[in-house]
Amino acid sequence: MFRLIIQQFSVAKIWAGYGGLSLLVGVALWSCSAPGQNEMPAERPPNILWITSEDNSPLVGAYGDTFATTPNIDRLATEGVRYTNAFAAAPVCAPSRNALITGMYPNSLGTEHMRSTYPVPDFVKFYPAYLQEAGYYCTNNVKKDYNTVDQPEVWDESSSDATYQNRAPGQPFFAVFNFTTSHESSIHSFIPNDSLKHDPTKVPIPPYHPRTPEMEHDWAQYYDRVQQMDAQVGEVLRELEESGLADSTIVFYYSDHGGVLGRSKRFIYESGLHIPMVIRFPEAYRHLAPGEPGSTTDRLVNFVDFAPTLLSLAGISIPDYMQGHPFLGKQAADPPKYTYNFRGRMDERFDMVRSVRDKQYRYVRNYMPHKIYAQYIEYLWRAPSMRSWEEAYLAGELNEVQSAFFEEKPAEELYDVEADPDNIHNLASEPAYQEVMTELREANQQWLLSIRDVGFLPEPMMLDIASDSSTTLYEFAHSDAYPLEEIMRVAEMASMRDPKYLQDLINQLGSEQPVVRYWAATGCRILAEQAGAAKEKLQTLLDDDEVSVQVAAAEALYHLGEKQSAVNTLREALSDDNMMARVQALNVLETMDADALPTLDAVKALLPADNEDREYDTRAARHLSNKLSDMAQQGS
Repeated sequence: MFRLIIQQFSVAKIWAGYGGLSLLVGVALWSCSAPGQNEMPAERPPNILWITSEDNSPLVGAYGDTFATTPNIDRLATEGVRYTNAFAAAPVCAPSRNALITGMYPNSLGTEHMRSTYPVPDFVKFYPAYLQEAGYYCTNNVKKDYNTVDQPEVWDESSSDATYQNRAPGQPFFAVFNFTTSHESSIHSFIPNDSLKHDPTKVPIPPYHPRTPEMEHDWAQYYDRVQQMDAQVGEVLRELEESGLADSTIVFYYSDHGGVLGRSKRFIYESGLHIPMVIRFPEAYRHLAPGEPGSTTDRLVNFVDFAPTLLSLAGISIPDYMQGHPFLGKQAADPPKYTYNFRGRMDERFDMVRSVRDKQYRYVRNYMPHKIYAQYIEYLWRAPSMRSWEEAYLAGELNEVQSAFFEEKPAEELYDVEADPDNIHNLASEPAYQEVMTELREANQQWLLSIRDVGFLPEPMMLDIASDSSTTLYEFAHSDAYPLEEIMRVAEMASMRDPKYLQDLINQLGSEQPVVRYWAATGCRILAEQAGAAKEKLQTLLDDDEVSVQVAAAEALYHLGEKQSAVNTLREALSDDNMMARVQALNVLETMDADALPTLDAVKALLPADNEDREYDTRAARHLSNKLSDMAQQGS
């Protein structure tokens, strides 16, 4: 893997980008100016400060949320430019942070799945490396979570004590401060109602949530956490001011994705993807701003755009491999018509979703519509609000909108985000919106082809490829071994849940490509009992060379009444050396209720002796083990 060693600052490069100042002039300015009041921002590249919060949607006064208490971010918005169409690449931290650090879509790199840490090609440098080469002092305080093999040398400091104050006199800095105060875990520890600053009985709740006491409480507590985070933002801004650096520093504030209650974080809706983002430009760099202080811009911005934008602001050439569009600086690109998002495996639960957003509509493409939205995720279910939502569903107390989260997905979704910001009215089948559907469907397909989306590989295959040091998933996706057009054609058919494609799917069960066989078998599962004609060919795939194909075929056969052979195949997969094959099998067994009881001993065998769930297979196994043990006890 690429390892960059900085032996000295490349002062000439950075100063050449700002007025052609010579190396001698640059060194003279650096050596005679101390940090603070004596810096001359108009004659040097900007300092850049990123303030990042975790897991919060725009629950901010500046975004019109009158229940929020965020005076510091609100004030920053009056001093800067507020972005109304800024989006995380994915609705969860690690894949989104991968997009930030690389300037590439994780589903092109093979880094889309939560905490998969698959390697990327050597040419992909984390963006601070380019800043260091140009003379910047780069600090990170403190979270990384980049979802691939780390490149720790790109930070001059990376710790809970990291600060730009330790740079050389006059040296430009890039500093990141990550606040975890508003992280999802902030609602896992209970604060009594009478200790909350925000009244649970008055908290606004989206229409897809039931107004249970637990839901009210978690929403109110989360608003409290956002208020605490806002205070931390204020502290960083005050320190910058007191250091005499505010006049030479461009300040970004943004969240790493939306959140945090159920159907926000991890889910590919506005609630999971839309983020608050404000950028403040000091007077010396006001010419770089897209508007006056206190203004807004509706330009579509995605996390893949951040790295190239940062390099553009610093006067550094943007590497060709970066897929984002710089939205500031001399290299700023024209505003894009669309922005793109993805959802892969979330912790221990598989899924594959892609999305396209323009300024009015969000198109969602569910490639695994047979998987319900609310697959059990251990970390998500730690929230009392999530447990109360499920209990209300099981008790039959929810309306149609609130119940939809616990049911299977349609293949396609379309939302008018201006009229329907909560994304609850699916327009995909409405005749009046078919032109929009066609446009955004084609935009999604073109995007996937242009980036060579590697996410169509089932993750057990991804793990095998990533474990081979001779190639990376990115390189595999650009090889002849990955016929993406053919794979996409079958995956699109498979996910439509339309019997007219059955014969084609049956034909593809015999493909030489294991990925195609996997999607053909998945299509038969999605058709369920309508796929009866595929039974004979599916049975031959129980002995396929690829375990992911075996599991997909077993799941399809289970829904065609072949329960015994399906259970036997899934049980065998639980002992496979490939951890993701075990997770895939556990995901299927989770949906089979009492029919999965014959696998209970094999499921329990996956549990560690120390009772710690360190891996996703043990998380999935623990929940399934508890569920099956309860069933066995009730049946005895």
